[in-house]
Amino acid sequence: MAAAYIVDALRSPTGKRKGSLASVHGADLGAHVIKAIVERNAIPAEDYDDVIFGCVDTIGSLAGDIARTSWLAAGMPLSVPGTTIDRQCGSSQQAVHFAAQAVMSGTQDVVLAGGVQTMTAIPISSAMLAGQQYGFTTPFAESKGWQARFGDAPVNQFYAAQRIADHWKITREDMERFALESHRRALAAIAAGRFDREIVPFGDFRMDETARESTLEKMATLAPVDPAYPGITAAVSSSTCDASSAVLVVSEAALKRYDLTPRARIHHISVLADDPIWHLTAPIPATKRAMQKAGMKLEDIDVVEINEAFASVVMAWLKETGYDHAKTNVNGGAIALGHPLGASGTRLMTTLLHELERTKGRYGLQTMCEGGGQANVTIIERLG
Repeated sequence: MAAAYIVDALRSPTGKRKGSLASVHGADLGAHVIKAIVERNAIPAEDYDDVIFGCVDTIGSLAGDIARTSWLAAGMPLSVPGTTIDRQCGSSQQAVHFAAQAVMSGTQDVVLAGGVQTMTAIPISSAMLAGQQYGFTTPFAESKGWQARFGDAPVNQFYAAQRIADHWKITREDMERFALESHRRALAAIAAGRFDREIVPFGDFRMDETARESTLEKMATLAPVDPAYPGITAAVSSSTCDASSAVLVVSEAALKRYDLTPRARIHHISVLADDPIWHLTAPIPATKRAMQKAGMKLEDIDVVEINEAFASVVMAWLKETGYDHAKTNVNGGAIALGHPLGASGTRLMTTLLHELERTKGRYGLQTMCEGGGQANVTIIERLG
């Protein structure tokens, strides 16, 4: 089978809710990384075969196929199409998978995969509330088929995060220590300039503004997000934010045609689902199956990026896989750096690639929990 290569990966700085990117239209935020990728690489813009963007809650300023409108807002050729996909939190990671599959199949040579989310303007779950005028409140509550299969079991990320903590015997203090370490790592990475190569400044806004100094004492004073979930507070959860990110995936033919230097090869792609009521556990079985399908062991992996939707998700994954926390989310995770939903997949991929290059590691693995109890797994091999 033909190989798919990564030749570039960039992201915007992450803006906190009501922060530096709050007033930026989604199409302009998506256009920001698109323009930077096209300008940095010797591929004529009209030669791009497709633009695949992940985005969640595609209403309002994120509606109307944000991949296509972002491309056009960047001033790029009218002839290049775009499509927007929603695999919930893993949307832009799935965009990379679709791009890789297009290249591996031989049907396309140059595909831009990315994602954008403006959570200040379009808060999480906005799309789920859009049908209220017709009497429907969620994708689940009024579905006869769903009710027949799952009853009234809560489809709730906070419920799932608490359930995971209880099942894997993870205490609130355990989660707070994990969260504090995420912030410590992110602040250290920022201070050391580790993100400088991967971020495209947005005007004067040059660096993530979500990481913060805190203490266990401060975290202990926070009330739970819901009294029913006593261990789940804002401190141990990812923060809402605004950001965009993109990865350029090409074929071997494109490497030769445009004289490009590949930075990584996409070694493995897969996706697996688990119980939607557990909601956030799929990275565990998905990682185990990915290792089997790739013929690898976790010891072969030099760096892991797993989305910190909640501290309990990553902590359970670490317990089940036995992987080294010291090599996981080395520069902090979403608890510190934010989780811009549709942009998170390629944000993690961008950071993973740059960390492999910084440390001269060979293989990097990315996974993340996704709505509906799903998880993508991507393994990349550094070549540069």
